[in-house]
Amino acid sequence: MKILARELGANIRAKRKDMGISQDDLALDCGVDRSYMGRIERGEVNITLKKLYSIAWALSCETAALLPPVAVIKSQD
Repeated sequence: MKILARELGANIRAKRKDMGISQDDLALDCGVDRSYMGRIERGEVNITLKKLYSIAWALSCETAALLPPVAVIKSQD
């Protein structure tokens, strides 16, 4: 499931950059340390659903918009 964390993190980073939000600001909005947000974006940690919802809220999107397609995950298993 490392691919899931990596793809999710890449999607979070892409959305954040599209919105012009710094990693520091996103971390602050989500109540996490900037270094932890960096680890999320690099796919180094598995986050809770609660944290996923917090990130989606801060990015003004639905959680589904951040999740990678099932086909991408299954093709990497």
